Amino acid sequence: MSLRQFLSTGIQFCRHLAAHHGIEEQHFFPILARKMPEFKQGKNAAELLRQHEAIHNGMDVFEDYLNKCLSGETELDLRVLKEKMDTWGDVLWKHLDQEVVTLGAENMRKYWTLDEMRRMPM
Repeated sequence: MSLRQFLSTGIQFCRHLAAHHGIEEQHFFPILARKMPEFKQGKNAAELLRQHEAIHNGMDVFEDYLNKCLSGETELDLRVLKEKMDTWGDVLWKHLDQEVVTLGAENMRKYWTLDEMRRMPM
């Protein structure tokens, strides 16, 4: 993999994750929030949504660095890249783990019937 491909892959990851979170926040989380406090939005947003914000704050800095490296404005330094990744890596992993539990069958059964789940516009 060339340096250009490496940087482009990192940038694509950021864009795909941003699109994924946008779809969750605009389409799925509002439906789930009707019954599940884990998806509450607004001033006192639920932890999963606050995690999205923390992920994007770090990811934006990370993506900006990758873009500067890609344009030649900055030379890639893997130590700097790691520092930028470390600012949001832990919250990303925590978020993924929590989403699996929150959206798992055991938790979903607490709030939704099987019929309601089947009727969700997913």
